[in-house]
Amino acid sequence: MASSCRSTRIAIVNPERCKPKKCGQECKKRCPVVKTGRHCIEVTSAAKTAFISEEMCIGCGICVKECPFKAIQIINLPKGLDKETTHRYGVNTFKLHRLPTPRPGQVLGLVGSNGIGKSTALKVLAGKLKPNLGRFNNPPDWKEILTYFRGSELQKYFTRILEDKFKAIIKPQNLGDITHVFQGHVGEVLDKNDERDMKKVLCVDLELNKIIDRNVEDLSGGELQRFAIAGVAMLKADTYMFDEPSSYLDVKQRLKAAQVIRSLLGPNSYVVVVEHDLSILDYLSDYVCCLYGEPGAYGVVTLPFSVREGINIFLAGFVPTENLRFREESLSFKVAETQLESAKDIETYARYKYPTMTITRGSSFKLKVTEGDFTDSQIIVMLGENGTGKTTFIRMLAGSLKPDGFETDIPKLNVSYKPQKFSQESKKTVRSLLHDSIYEKFTDIQFKSSVMNPLLIEQLLDKKVVDLSGGEMQRVAICLCLGKTADIYLIDEPSAHLDSEQRVIASKVIKRFILHTKKPAFVVEHDFLMATYLADRVIVFEGNPSTNCVANSPQSLLTGMNLFLSKLDITFRRDPTNFRPRVNKLNSAKDREQKSAGSYYYLD
Repeated sequence: MASSCRSTRIAIVNPERCKPKKCGQECKKRCPVVKTGRHCIEVTSAAKTAFISEEMCIGCGICVKECPFKAIQIINLPKGLDKETTHRYGVNTFKLHRLPTPRPGQVLGLVGSNGIGKSTALKVLAGKLKPNLGRFNNPPDWKEILTYFRGSELQKYFTRILEDKFKAIIKPQNLGDITHVFQGHVGEVLDKNDERDMKKVLCVDLELNKIIDRNVEDLSGGELQRFAIAGVAMLKADTYMFDEPSSYLDVKQRLKAAQVIRSLLGPNSYVVVVEHDLSILDYLSDYVCCLYGEPGAYGVVTLPFSVREGINIFLAGFVPTENLRFREESLSFKVAETQLESAKDIETYARYKYPTMTITRGSSFKLKVTEGDFTDSQIIVMLGENGTGKTTFIRMLAGSLKPDGFETDIPKLNVSYKPQKFSQESKKTVRSLLHDSIYEKFTDIQFKSSVMNPLLIEQLLDKKVVDLSGGEMQRVAICLCLGKTADIYLIDEPSAHLDSEQRVIASKVIKRFILHTKKPAFVVEHDFLMATYLADRVIVFEGNPSTNCVANSPQSLLTGMNLFLSKLDITFRRDPTNFRPRVNKLNSAKDREQKSAGSYYYLD
């Protein structure tokens, strides 16, 4: 019985939440195994956290329920995973099972939730973290590790890592790390690191010439991301790894970055990419490994699949090769209900109009907004490159920016606005923030079930706002925006910092909320999958970024997407299984066929 428990159960103690000196140690007092005299749970005076013996744990879950700080997780694992442990950081900590397998000359894409082990897998594949096969107290040597992976492509890969000449480079997820490493002007830093004589080409492809004389620490998020991708791409290496390369980039920049990353492929080089924008992952990868499990507790890497199959498996939440379901619901992207409603129903909605107007900001930027209209229960998605005025237009609708020259007839509406960058240094808890800001909705059962529960706000309530990660802060910001009673909702980049699954869930939450409350919403979004799911109509922004730009009138989804994609020279089709938009490979038969027909966005 002991071996069975050992092979199928893990106990996780969150070191940030476990506070044995501030509680009555209920976990130890209530444990039925401890009451029999065995040391299943130990809390010593010197220890900062409780220790739970996974061998003795019977999985009753009493310690989980009794812990006042919600610091304990007891998880039953799928059978057989005990023999496939790749790495564990320590007792009662995160555990990674299996590894993704890179192949020379192909791009390996990794998809999975945050906290599921993607960054850990990258560190192992980069040779920065030696896999201990779960034996953190008695780690194996490299000879034993190579024997463990014998007969697989990973054996060859790790053998190459042990050679002195092997070099692996990671573009980190956290762009703040880059400003600590690189100091000085962008041009100077690139000159020093240009091992492949690629500076000129990369500066054109990644639009770096405009910022070549700027200091690295003064760059914005999107500029820093493009600089980081160039910095990795110009080095000579055997393995190139990119952790979330599309963050802060617009659609055009994401596609360019994907092309740069693919250009690094060679007969003996490996490229591994972690990406949450599923459209870009689809466009970028040759094959995909999914990661599933329990965030912060354990992660499992699947076998490699074709790109289409791998992403569809992730969205379905079911791995057919393992006959295992890791998510209760499958995620699909059927055309939204409002697009199918009759004209008679739409006539009953309130209709709002705004006039043609212009706004000048600084000495160089001018935006012309073409007159348009919108109705209740309608989501207008704004599409365009960074710097074309999307956030400026949203702030005009919110009333915080005034157009040039005249008193405009922008509808006087009560506005709820989620800004692009939402940050609060408050030391109050999330519970207090929501209680003080949106008390009525915070205590409403319907709002909890339709908004707070899907966004997993419950598990954040006792955390201090200042301690939230980027993704956690984004979920709280969306909840605050939707929780405010308003006539119109303005939401700027809701996908930022969210993982693939959270993006899909957030888009469904927003869509359902707007339909239920019968209010209009304007959304700025660069994740194409999320944008196409949300959009009832679209506003396409055109012009030269940061100079003269135009916001077109709202158009139908099909017309607007065709206009937007024609300017990017890319075509999309829909997957027949879950209806997600897929980028056609450039100059493929499907790409040429759709372009000749003028159908850049395929809706059916």
